[in-house]
Amino acid sequence: MTPRRANVLTAAGLLLLLGVVAVTAPRWAHVLRREVPEPGSVGGGGESGDEEPARVERQINVKLFFQAADRPGLAIEERPVTFSTDLAGQVRAVVDELIRGPKNGLQPTLAPQTRVLEVFVSTRGVAYVDLSKEARAVATGGSEAELITVYSVVNSLTANFPALKRVQILVEDKPASTLAGHVDLTRPLPPDMTLLASSPVSPVASAQ
Repeated sequence: MTPRRANVLTAAGLLLLLGVVAVTAPRWAHVLRREVPEPGSVGGGGESGDEEPARVERQINVKLFFQAADRPGLAIEERPVTFSTDLAGQVRAVVDELIRGPKNGLQPTLAPQTRVLEVFVSTRGVAYVDLSKEARAVATGGSEAELITVYSVVNSLTANFPALKRVQILVEDKPASTLAGHVDLTRPLPPDMTLLASSPVSPVASAQ
């Protein structure tokens, strides 16, 4: 083979190689651009080690005052509720539990349709609790029923939060004179533990 023919064959081989590269370049570029999964990432054949542990919800036990089932007056049921660093939020949580009703055979003091519209706590230790109009429903059974409804709220809040000295109940964003014509709601009320029934009620065990 002459040197000239060898040069021609070499040139032809180089041209063929360049052609192959040109044709397959997009395919190789796609492969080279593909991200390599990090160790432990999803789809990378391992479990992620960066997942945050599940947050544990902090709870506190509160005393809820409901109508006693077999005797006049209020009885106490203990129940865990979610803890909040905001006192107004904690007050709302307690009233919400009162609305949900008892779990151990006591009688409700607020209608289940009742809603907490707003809660405000003053620097003087007064909790203002704004309830929807359904709060009047259970209290229509006379003066005793109204006392039980009002003081189930007042006693539940003051017994659980020492910073609260009095509670004023509002209805539908307005000051209310009474719920059903008997108990004066025009001023904040202190707790009244004389309404407690004589025998204590066993607490409800917290759900595991």
